[in-house]
Amino acid sequence: MTQFSLSQTVVSQEGEPLYSYEYAAMVTETSTVVVERFAQLGLIEPIGEMLHQRDITRIAQILRLRHDLGLNLVGAAMVLDMAQEIAQLRAQIKAYQSMKDENT
Repeated sequence: MTQFSLSQTVVSQEGEPLYSYEYAAMVTETSTVVVERFAQLGLIEPIGEMLHQRDITRIAQILRLRHDLGLNLVGAAMVLDMAQEIAQLRAQIKAYQSMKDENT
């Protein structure tokens, strides 16, 4: 059995904290097998066997969409990707409108 310490800090090259699959499984109330499956399917982007906080958040969101809406893993990931793209497009539209207002 591999032991790990939640107090151990691993930092990416960009200076962001990284977390183990075990930690991700614990905080998302799932198993490391599920976290590994998410990585295999490309639903999260691990660095080796470490995850950014955004990956852990994504795991929790996908699990919630599965539970609440009955979506499969890939469908839930697509919903999240589309929501992110919509948010980015809205931000671009807002920036464009601000520039347009400044020029009038």
